[in-house]
Formats: sequence, structure tokens, C-alpha cells
Amino acid sequence: MIKQTLLGEFLHEAENTRKLLKAIPDSALDFKPSEVNWTTAQLASHIAEVYNWFEYTFNQDVFDMGTYVYDKGDISKAENIVAKFEENVSKAQHAIEISDESSYFNEWKMETNGNSIFPPMPKIQVIRSFLYNHLYHHRGELVVYLRSTGNKVPGLYGPTADDKF
Repeated sequence: MIKQTLLGEFLHEAENTRKLLKAIPDSALDFKPSEVNWTTAQLASHIAEVYNWFEYTFNQDVFDMGTYVYDKGDISKAENIVAKFEENVSKAQHAIEISDESSYFNEWKMETNGNSIFPPMPKIQVIRSFLYNHLYHHRGELVVYLRSTGNKVPGLYGPTADDKF
């Protein structure tokens, strides 16, 4: 039952992420709101990458960032970021579908070469915060980036100011 709920939310929100990533024009990829922020390309690539973490979170009890390797590909074109997202979202959906619901309350931890990055917690808490909420947070940032570059924002939870009523 928990798996079906998580999968339903995942599928709905992956579609929202897809709409948002597809709204990025190449002309906005180099924009960053300040020196400490990522560029639009880096932020969008990170959003795509988070979907790559689902397998490590749903189907393992330890995620070792010290051995984690990820090829973000060429992020100089928005279509490449969308393609990487599509690749990762497919793997993420599969990870949820094959996950063992009885493991959702196992202790889960993220490490770097044996050192905890943050305190261990139940896997279900990590799924909701580290995966789902993390994505929503960064999508919100991306909306601001799109607005700041004069681009339209797709409706995620209803119409936006760009939609005609």
C-alpha cells in the first residue's frame, strides 16, 4: 500500500518535472541569480540526477557517496538534460516498482567512505525528504530561474500567470 502511494505521487510529480525541464530554453542555461548559485543548466541537471538516486535509496540501506559515480552528460543543451531526466526517471520508476515495502522502515544511511554524512533514519523518511521533497525544492528554484529570464512557467498544480483564463 505504501509503495502504491509513493509510485502514484512519483508518476504525477515526474510529469510535472518533465513539463518544467521542457520549458527551459537553451538561452537560459547560463543564467544564475548570483555568484553562489548554480546556473540553470547545473540546477536542471541536478534535478535530473536526483532521479538517479532512487535506486540507491529504495533498494539499499547504505548509499556510499564515496563510490558514487554519475555522468551528467552534455548540459549545454536543454534537450540533453531532458534526455538524461528521461533515462533516470525510467530507472527510478523501476526501483520503486521492485522495492520491498517491508524494508521501508529499515535504518538507512548515506556515507562517504564509511563516514556518515547525516544521521541514519528510517528509509521511508529519506524517501520523502531526500528524494521527493528535495526535488520539489529544486523545481521551485527552477521556476524562479525561468521567471527571472523572462520565460514562461508551465502550470504544475494549476494554471500560472502565463495561462489564459
